[in-house]
Amino acid sequence: MVKLKQILVGLVFVLFLISCVKADDVEVTVRGLTSIATTDENFICATLDWWPHTKCDYGQCPWNQSGVLNLDLGNKILANAMQAFGNLRIRVGGSLEDQVVYKVGNYIKKFPHFKRRDGDDYLFGFTRGTLPMERWDQLNAFFNQTGVKLTFSLNALIGKKKANDGTINWVGKWDSNNARDLIKYTISKGYNIDSYELGNELCGSGVSARVDPVDYGRDIVVLRKLVNQLYPDPNTRPAVLGPGGFYDQRWFDTFLMTIGPNVVDGVTHHIYNLGAGVDKTLIDKIQDPYFLDQVAQTFKNVRNSVRQFGPWSGAWVGESGGAYNSGGKDVSHTFADGFWYLDQLGMTSTYNHKVYCRQAFVGGNYALLNTTTFIPNPDYYGALLWHRLMGKQVLATSHNASPYLRAYTHCSKTKPGVTLLLINMSNKTSYSVSLVNDDNFYPSNSPNQYTSSGFEQREEYHLTPKDANIQSDVMLLNGTPLQLTQSLDIPEMQPRLVDPSSPITVAPHSFVFVTIKDFKAPACV
Repeated sequence: MVKLKQILVGLVFVLFLISCVKADDVEVTVRGLTSIATTDENFICATLDWWPHTKCDYGQCPWNQSGVLNLDLGNKILANAMQAFGNLRIRVGGSLEDQVVYKVGNYIKKFPHFKRRDGDDYLFGFTRGTLPMERWDQLNAFFNQTGVKLTFSLNALIGKKKANDGTINWVGKWDSNNARDLIKYTISKGYNIDSYELGNELCGSGVSARVDPVDYGRDIVVLRKLVNQLYPDPNTRPAVLGPGGFYDQRWFDTFLMTIGPNVVDGVTHHIYNLGAGVDKTLIDKIQDPYFLDQVAQTFKNVRNSVRQFGPWSGAWVGESGGAYNSGGKDVSHTFADGFWYLDQLGMTSTYNHKVYCRQAFVGGNYALLNTTTFIPNPDYYGALLWHRLMGKQVLATSHNASPYLRAYTHCSKTKPGVTLLLINMSNKTSYSVSLVNDDNFYPSNSPNQYTSSGFEQREEYHLTPKDANIQSDVMLLNGTPLQLTQSLDIPEMQPRLVDPSSPITVAPHSFVFVTIKDFKAPACV
């Protein structure tokens, strides 16, 4: 009976694709000869933040009990959602990290709790907070259980003082003693840390605090020496990341020139290109390819700074929630957010970014999981499919259609051939996509129309919103709602198998992942 129901749902979905009123023929050209960029194996990343439940924006308080210190680590959905990735990269950090002290060792004498306080003496309107080692033990047990690759972002303002010049500048040397005690404790317990980052949004013009690039560079050299000393085996030594803030070319270039080679392994920057979460035009921005294109220059500039001044490292998006101040309450957790999010994943990949960390895994309006129920939001499933299907090698992809159709191609992660991501931002136009394999060594030659061998069926994952409402929290896969199983597991995400000789149909307001195993791309061999 269940199988018959699935067949009927599939037939209805196929009829839906066929019935799309207006279909434009499109040729998507994939240059499979060489890759244009390479991501990390664990490109998909999500954050856990320090915000307490009293973090409020625009008259709402959307964090509930989702901060690092109060998150329910025993929640089965939370654990299952992380485990579904197999090895999800998690960054623990955020605005309050530079006010967190670690309750270990003898250096720190007072261990406060985060409290709301107004005034210039308090960053982001909160007092200092404390990470007890009991909580650190619980977090690491949870991360070990769920297979997490952990980035921990350290307090960069310990030892510094706010300058007496009316600015948000902080001066002085970073005091690494409390960080050293935490790292030594972490090593003594056998906890696996993939990377350490230093500070949050202290670069450029800063947000609530700012550090000079030369001073920050000297501080991160101290962290590098500390990590090298405490982890003498280079094979198990955590990476060092920084600066973890908004890109400013002069600041970033000065920082990289100050530190010299082999100090940082990842150059992290933050992206909130959609503006404030309260913006009434957020739903329009998220579907506007011309607006979304504006951030491409930032990705290109970061890539160029890394190439010129830090080629031993890689560019990372260390935090990105789209809309700042906890995201948009009617948009950031809905299907519509995928127009921004999946496009960001594709765009940053082409600009040779190694990792993309989504703010947040849980917490705020922009979380991958519902902050109250922990039920996955639509972007969770988009991230999971990317993680499972899109490999490290990025291939040049172009088409002759409207900019409302986005196309990104990678070598497939675990199978031969390539995986193509198609994003249709149009609410009216469907696309009938034919693939062209440009495998010519000389670009002036005409590319070849891709033809299947006829033996390998194409695997397609069509993602659409429930009831065609892009502000729905429910995503459909090939016409079937993605829902947790009765045992609260993440549902299986099986593709639709398609005759390889037929074009790929991309419905209005949809995302399509397509795996083509017999696509001959020398870059993927």
